[in-house]
Amino acid sequence: MITTVTLNASIDKAYQMSVPVEGGTVMRVASVVNSAGGKGLNVARIIDLCGEKVKATGFVGGFNGQYLEDMLTKDGVEHAFTHTQSETRSCINILDEKFSSTEFLEPGRPVSKEEVESFLNSFEDVIKDSNVVAMSGSAPEGVPKDIYAKLVEIIKKAGKTALVDTSGAYLEEAIKSKPFMIKPNRDELEVLYNTKINSIEETIPYAKKLHEEGIDYVVISLGKDGALLVCDEGIYQGKPPKMEVVNTVGCGDSMVGGFAVGISRGYSAADTLKYAVAVASANALEAKTGDIKPENRDKIYEQVEIISLS
Repeated sequence: MITTVTLNASIDKAYQMSVPVEGGTVMRVASVVNSAGGKGLNVARIIDLCGEKVKATGFVGGFNGQYLEDMLTKDGVEHAFTHTQSETRSCINILDEKFSSTEFLEPGRPVSKEEVESFLNSFEDVIKDSNVVAMSGSAPEGVPKDIYAKLVEIIKKAGKTALVDTSGAYLEEAIKSKPFMIKPNRDELEVLYNTKINSIEETIPYAKKLHEEGIDYVVISLGKDGALLVCDEGIYQGKPPKMEVVNTVGCGDSMVGGFAVGISRGYSAADTLKYAVAVASANALEAKTGDIKPENRDKIYEQVEIISLS
């Protein structure tokens, strides 16, 4: 089993527009797709669609929290959340006819110190049946910046594999606990090292530095250029085929899901990268965030190019 952690869950609403969006006027939405959102829940759905058993955990609260849990149940995703007094947030993604994406992300409602302690106290029991734990996203107010570092320590002590996809102070603190994998994008890497990165070649030294500091898999997502993986086996770029995309939101989360599945199944580093890039690319073909058609994933997998950069 794989456990996913979503500290800042949300009700995600994808608004499909039949005409370009104009400010200062009334816009009618052509269709709406609601989903249980937050980066870790996108990861959870992907893992389920890849055929692996998954459990979702984190914080949810209020009527939105109940709705979110109901959607996960209907999606067939097991869950064990810590319930909060505050209401789970909502986030809106507006997709127009040209497939551009505009997101409105609410901040997470505050979580109390007691609720954080309850989550931490129950975490070891929640993950006991999992061999991989994937943690994704930001955290709401009230959650300490070292939350992922603490979770990584619990995961490693329990003999599990920790994957972290976050940014800013949360990433800086998580790195100190040396999770098995991190997945910053180029922008997040620039913030981490206070620098400007202009190419894949300039990305490699920073990824190598993180690997040398004790991170087994350093994955740098590269958008349409796929992803870079630095690990003991070498340095690889996984490059997807060219294709017409529908919705790029959730592709990074889908990649994390692909890595979690590959690692859980014991794939080689190169095969795990290839699988993860195929999963992320398949997500770009769907309007719903964190969604793939397995037949698209398998077709794309055969077209993903793995380039050795060692």
